[in-house]
Amino acid sequence: MLADNDLLSMQQARILAENAAAAQKGLAEYPQEKLDAAVEGIASAMEAHAPELARMSCEETGYGNVRDKEIKDLFACRALRRAMEGVRCVGALKEDPAGNILEVGVPRGPIAVLCPSTSPVSTTIAAALLAVKSGNAAVFCLHPRAARVMARALDMIIEAGQRAGLPENALSYLPLPARQGIAELIGHPAIRLVLNSGVDRMLPLCRDCGKPMIYGGTGNGPAFIERSADVRLAAEQIVLSKSFDYGTAPSAEQCVVVDAAVEEEARKAFQQCGAYFMTDAEASALGAMLFQPDGRRRRDMVAVDAPTLARRAGFQAPGASVLIADRRFVSEADNYNRELLAPILPWYVEDDWRHACEKCIELLLYDRSGHSLSIHAQDPDVVRQFALKKPVARVLVNSPACFGGMGATSRLFPAMTLGSSTGLGISSDNLSPLNLVYVRHIGYADRSVGDFLRCIGAGAGTEHGRQACHAGGGDGGMEALKQAILRSLRTTCGNNQL
Repeated sequence: MLADNDLLSMQQARILAENAAAAQKGLAEYPQEKLDAAVEGIASAMEAHAPELARMSCEETGYGNVRDKEIKDLFACRALRRAMEGVRCVGALKEDPAGNILEVGVPRGPIAVLCPSTSPVSTTIAAALLAVKSGNAAVFCLHPRAARVMARALDMIIEAGQRAGLPENALSYLPLPARQGIAELIGHPAIRLVLNSGVDRMLPLCRDCGKPMIYGGTGNGPAFIERSADVRLAAEQIVLSKSFDYGTAPSAEQCVVVDAAVEEEARKAFQQCGAYFMTDAEASALGAMLFQPDGRRRRDMVAVDAPTLARRAGFQAPGASVLIADRRFVSEADNYNRELLAPILPWYVEDDWRHACEKCIELLLYDRSGHSLSIHAQDPDVVRQFALKKPVARVLVNSPACFGGMGATSRLFPAMTLGSSTGLGISSDNLSPLNLVYVRHIGYADRSVGDFLRCIGAGAGTEHGRQACHAGGGDGGMEALKQAILRSLRTTCGNNQL
């Protein structure tokens, strides 16, 4: 008789959560140096398998291309590892000259981790490295569309971690990724934090589980080309960014807003860089195929190359890197106003940067993801206005958004999970190991109660001050101290409501 996979997945989730809690107790004794050694061991092991895993990922999911997947996997193994070198996450973080500990890093875990099928290996590697660096046990949920490659990657990660001395079950995964099992895992009392690195369909479960959540979503991120920009360079960067891994990067441009003063120049530059501007009929045919009637994204239109998308829509765009659709308005009826995980860009033209600012805000608020925005401009005042006023987690300046957002071409922390500004998660940061710990602050006494009263204006020489300074032990003395402080505060504030 066949077992009920839902019930089996739920039972597995309970066991994994309990085992992770036991491992967390062991990790609590690990100094930062031992955790760092495990990070090095895992990153080195996964780096050697990046080509194999990239190929497996494309074969299983049908998303993206092998070359770009390998780049992302190596980015997680190399750039993230370098960025974490010398960073202290656990134990004593800050001391004063006398050697007194002022701050202590404490892991939040155990953590439940969900990774997307569009980048299953790189996000898994990055999440594992972050968890180990910060001393957290982690239980991963395999994505049904990428279960085989994620299991293969996690088996390697777990083996490398145990060789480096991690306790058993410090890293593990739910082998049956049934929805009921995932719900059981993230709702288990042992799980203290949920890391959802872009699995939108699981957001309702994650929001309702009652745990803090870090959400690395995507969004309708516009790219604005202002008249002071190097237009040719902007075109090269946007086409490169949006075509990378066929448009799956979370911070990649979702649309382009162009200053009318340079629109003709920009259009020519994009065409020279491999962009294909669709006719109205072609754009209409493609737009009708992007989503199913119930609003769900069509999987066969996600993360595939531009010529293939064109052929499926009934026209030819040989050699194209990106397909561009001319648009005027933001409308719920227009599929091009939704997030497109493909090398497709809606194209808007605005009279000046002020009108472009309004258009960008309209686009950002359309799906309320608040993820990223990029601007190409040399005018510092325009850049400043965009940085100050846009409802986003990150503004990328003169950078391909895909690479700038993940910290490859910017000073942002190298990350595969990028928070948004919408309140869906507890952080808008590029996820670092410090997001997975909380800081315990240690306060040493450095003044007497009399000093405190003088500080607020009561003075130790007053009767109130003498009562506070000389209040003895016992309940009566403590009560006298409280009353003296209250009277002093009332006197200072001129307010008898305290």
